[in-house]
Amino acid sequence: MTQRLPIPPTRNALLQLENQLEFLTTGHDLLERKRELLTRMVREQLGTYRKLREEAAQLVDSAYYWLSITHMRMGERMLHLAGLGLEPSVEVKILPRSNLGVEYPAVRAGKRPLQPVSLMWTDASFDRMRIYLTDMAVVLAQLGEAEIALRRMLNEQRKTQKRVNALKYNIIPRYEASIHFIQETLEEEERDSLFQVKLLQEQDHVI
Repeated sequence: MTQRLPIPPTRNALLQLENQLEFLTTGHDLLERKRELLTRMVREQLGTYRKLREEAAQLVDSAYYWLSITHMRMGERMLHLAGLGLEPSVEVKILPRSNLGVEYPAVRAGKRPLQPVSLMWTDASFDRMRIYLTDMAVVLAQLGEAEIALRRMLNEQRKTQKRVNALKYNIIPRYEASIHFIQETLEEEERDSLFQVKLLQEQDHVI
């Protein structure tokens, strides 16, 4: 049996409960709509995340393959010297973003032109390695955004689902049960009053 609210059965209380129930029902409908939109967003974001993760895995393999080739051809010391003084090949900007109340960082990663290396002993594989490492960094930045966004969307979806369930299975039924109880109580009081009036009228006729 649904537990009622501890409210006296008066007409004023009944009116307040009916207004509050209407507000709660509207809130439930809005939260249900938000939950549906979040579910759709999570599904779309999950597809983006999986695609970026697959792309990132391929680029990581290619980048480390060319890194090993370059390391083998140039040696660790020459590779270190060639990398000294080089400017970053990736430009990253992080901006705040919000969607349906879900806040997450929007990562904007772009490739910069490769800086030429003047050392005579560099191998052609060095530039190939830099290209793959740059591409890898860009996709990993995008993957980071997708993963954070997906995690926060899922958290918000779970919170919204809990609120929807609380309203649907706990709060709204308590208000409905309380309204039903007050209506029955008031109707019973009205019947008793009518019965008393009828008795008085019958007594007046007898007198």
